[in-house]
Amino acid sequence: MLPVSKVQNLISKHSQLEKELSSGDIDKKKFAEKSKEYSVLNEIIKEVKAYKDFEKNKKDLDKIINDTNSDKDIKELALSELEELKKNNELNEKKIKLFLLPKDEADTKNAIIEIRAGTGGLEASLFASDLYKMYEKISHKKKWLMEVISISKSDAGGLKEVIAIIKGKNIYSSLKYESGVHRVQRVPDTETQGRVHTSAATVAVLPEAEEVDVILEDKDLRIDVFRSSGPGGQSVNTTDSAVRITHIPTGIVVSQQDEKSQIRNKEKGLKILRSRIYELERQKRDEERSKDRKSKIGTGDRSERIRTYNFPQGRVTDHRINLTLHKLEKFMEGEIFDEMIENLSIQAQQDKLGNL
Repeated sequence: MLPVSKVQNLISKHSQLEKELSSGDIDKKKFAEKSKEYSVLNEIIKEVKAYKDFEKNKKDLDKIINDTNSDKDIKELALSELEELKKNNELNEKKIKLFLLPKDEADTKNAIIEIRAGTGGLEASLFASDLYKMYEKISHKKKWLMEVISISKSDAGGLKEVIAIIKGKNIYSSLKYESGVHRVQRVPDTETQGRVHTSAATVAVLPEAEEVDVILEDKDLRIDVFRSSGPGGQSVNTTDSAVRITHIPTGIVVSQQDEKSQIRNKEKGLKILRSRIYELERQKRDEERSKDRKSKIGTGDRSERIRTYNFPQGRVTDHRINLTLHKLEKFMEGEIFDEMIENLSIQAQQDKLGNL
């Protein structure tokens, strides 16, 4: 059972916001803030009111059912209505509990995605490239904007590493479950015996940190400049345009050499650095909040194998929720990505509810 005070608070807040917004006596900035708050509350208010009225409606139906003078057909109708009322009340309670769960402040942010080839040599770098293309297709379908920050290519069209920023609405909430080790099982093009090889790539998804989220002080930064180098160590340009930034308090190091301008490389490097520090702080806070338990989903632990892409059997399996989709080709095209994310999101919410 939900506390009566919490339910009443939601109704009172909704009513108060309604009055404030219709009064016309509110400045533009506050109007925008209150409208957003009202819009969020509006999604759940119907369920909240029904939940509040449950006991009263149940009593009315019980009265009919227990009345010896009630007509048999009316009693049966009341029993049927009572069953439906109880069922809806359980659903409403669950929806309200989910609504009351603490919101992840980073959910609305853009995301920085880092994909790196793991174990498996050339095949791992080809898989890293395939994952990058998959996220690129998902971004295109969802009308998100994907911009490459840095990229390091390997032979045969593979990728050693790629870092990109994805911009749009609520990006981090859609991609945060992608952090971890992605494993692939397939027959490489170079394999003459037709044997299946296993290789891996790591994905890290970080919420994009803005300057107000992480303030970097000059005294905490060591910035080294050096000459950009291409494949095989050859010099790409003759100026010291590449930048290595070390954040002394955390020891986090970021190198950036994609741009010809030292200033642009420094800007991109600081963007990545801010996001890594922001994520580190978030993880510390999460660990402090839940010392005795580790969430099954979204820990962002890169050593954790989260998903297997089995090409010979045409299936993709997410190990955190034991979900297998026999539509690997569609998944790699970004067509059924939402199905996976919805299931991960539901499980994450259920875990949170269990820990309330």
